[in-house]
Amino acid sequence: MQARKASQQPRPSRAAMACSIALIILIWAANFVAAKVGVRYLPALTLASFRVTLAAALMLPIYLFLARRLRFQEAAAPGISWRDAWVFLYLGFFGVVVNQVGFTVGLRYTSVSHAAVIVGMGPIYTLTLAVLFGLERADRSKVFGMVIAFAGVAILASDSLRSGNASLLGDAITFSGSLGFAMYVVLAKRVATRYDSLTMTAFNHFAGALVILPIAVHKARLLYLSAGWRAVPWQGWAAVAYMAVFASALAYLVYFWLLRYLSPSELSAFTYALPIVATLIGIVWLGERASWTQAAGGALALVGLYTVEAGRR
Repeated sequence: MQARKASQQPRPSRAAMACSIALIILIWAANFVAAKVGVRYLPALTLASFRVTLAAALMLPIYLFLARRLRFQEAAAPGISWRDAWVFLYLGFFGVVVNQVGFTVGLRYTSVSHAAVIVGMGPIYTLTLAVLFGLERADRSKVFGMVIAFAGVAILASDSLRSGNASLLGDAITFSGSLGFAMYVVLAKRVATRYDSLTMTAFNHFAGALVILPIAVHKARLLYLSAGWRAVPWQGWAAVAYMAVFASALAYLVYFWLLRYLSPSELSAFTYALPIVATLIGIVWLGERASWTQAAGGALALVGLYTVEAGRR
């Protein structure tokens, strides 16, 4: 009876889903600014480790609530066993630890506009790895789009060289974090049919938190011994809270809800808007300056991304 009622639930209106997508874009775009502010008051690795562990702690009750509430609305998935621990461990390592640590540490050295474009090119990195792993074929449209996108990233790199070595280092670290998430997506494709999306999201965060927990405990101990807790202003703790509560727990919760009604390809539209919104927020909120070189590189990268995604569809 419950399953029948669930299947008869009306599909949300297009306006509701559009507002939800816009909310995710705003949350993740503001996350660039939150991380940029956070690294002013906390070491980047400390900020990243606190975010991951706090987000996992928040996701535990969310998962327990949704798993019980939505169990009758999705196909039954195999129970989680100790054999699955290794799967979630390496997925959590790449998708959570490498991705979020690279994102946070990279923003310590580069600008929001550079980081936003590099992160926004995630589908390009995923396609490249998928082709190397033999999961997708590279046709002319995809290759052409990849060349255009990487040309845009190369323009950004040239702008970093003029800005200084620190900016180029930040771009490289941010790229490594995005590459980690691309590796996660490719590896997750192999086991996607074994787990539902909620289980994948929650257990990957749990595993990632376990990996980085020793670092978080060590950093917390150092702050305590040096009385650094008192030296960190409220802006630093607000950045940790925002990145964990909104950019991780809330955003993934809304994203999971949207996946019940939209395909991943339909949701990929936010990829195009994210770099633009994040750059504008960085200019307005942080007073960052955008050069014509950055604008040209970002635009070229987005054109290449659109070409690749159009070819995949």
